[in-house]
Amino acid sequence: MAKKFPTAPSNPERICWGCDKYCSVEDLGCGNGSDRTQHPVELLGEDWYLHGDWGLEFEDDPVVKNTDNVARGT
Repeated sequence: MAKKFPTAPSNPERICWGCDKYCSVEDLGCGNGSDRTQHPVELLGEDWYLHGDWGLEFEDDPVVKNTDNVARGT
């Protein structure tokens, strides 16, 4: 089972986000080890998960909650 993907990690620059291993930048375990994969928050900002289809499900997604409230008329 894959690890849960964090929406806003506290120090994303310390980890490679390329696979489920989440290796330290100092000890890359896969690929050619030349560089790490950045977390989307580093590239797109804090609301990265609101844009596009990432194929991930987030329990605390504010867009889904807001849409549910509008649909119910609350």
